[in-house]
Amino acid sequence: MSKQNRIKILLDVDTGVDDSLALLYALNKEDVEIVGITTVCGNVEARLAAENTLKILDLAGAPDIPVVCGFEKPLEGEWDGRTAFIHGDNGLGNVELPSGSRTLLEEDVCDFQIRLAQKYEHELVLVTLGPLTNIARTLAKAPSFAKKIKRCVMMGGTVYMRGNVSPMCEANFASDPAACDRVFQSGMEILAVGLDVTEKVRFTTGAMDWLDKCCSPHSRKAVDYMKQALTYYWEGNRNQNYCIGDCPLHDPLAMMAAVVPDLVRVEKRKARIECGGTYCRGMVVTDLREQPIPAEYVGFALDVDPKRALREFLSVFWKSQDSLPAKNMIE
Repeated sequence: MSKQNRIKILLDVDTGVDDSLALLYALNKEDVEIVGITTVCGNVEARLAAENTLKILDLAGAPDIPVVCGFEKPLEGEWDGRTAFIHGDNGLGNVELPSGSRTLLEEDVCDFQIRLAQKYEHELVLVTLGPLTNIARTLAKAPSFAKKIKRCVMMGGTVYMRGNVSPMCEANFASDPAACDRVFQSGMEILAVGLDVTEKVRFTTGAMDWLDKCCSPHSRKAVDYMKQALTYYWEGNRNQNYCIGDCPLHDPLAMMAAVVPDLVRVEKRKARIECGGTYCRGMVVTDLREQPIPAEYVGFALDVDPKRALREFLSVFWKSQDSLPAKNMIE
């Protein structure tokens, strides 16, 4: 596919293990062009997320994609610290990747996002895989940013599914509820890919073993990294979420939904984010009444075909369409 026809993506990440898998998927997807990456505090500090991102780009042999470090604390309160029990001390499952020659672009994160939105007006798909702090700050500086991007696909939230950091809340939204609510009310076209669907798409040890045997030579380094990082990630999910031999594909599914929109079933609802409370801070509040609360419509991914999603993820790494996984590898 010609570069002109590729889906242009601005990626905002807090690069932990599943962010890195999402990035590797996008880098290996032929019809995707990542035009810029910004980082935010979440799984790790924004600075470490940026360093991790540069290492993943090197690992994948990616082109020279600009990476800009963003904000190190949420709009309100303080950052909660690294989630080492899931992502390891370094955010990459304690896998030590070499530092290459790439360097960060020293530019204000808001100015960078605004510049790309202007350059690719109505073409740019914003994909957010961490807290929404950077996006809220950019909207505060340039409200027109909301209408310049084509749409925003975010990993976060839950409508029906239980939370993963509190009874009702998902980690990204709970990390900066005020930022999330501002983005929800900005008027941009939004698709929230949350726990309602990401918990259904499981990356099993069997699927990883198959991929290890059948990946393309081009993907060998990426797959070797994935196997090591997922060993830590699987164990973290076992301890926290009682997952046995698998883990949810949170960030990769959001990335896939940005590239393959019909992968998920979407419903639009008026929605706000609860910014207070002890147990519900960061909760998605949707209102289906005839006279709902003042809010903008937000698209929520509420269903997915798990097998199709997993095959889509694996497909960018395997040798050819002839080397499909056996049925039992993706169940």
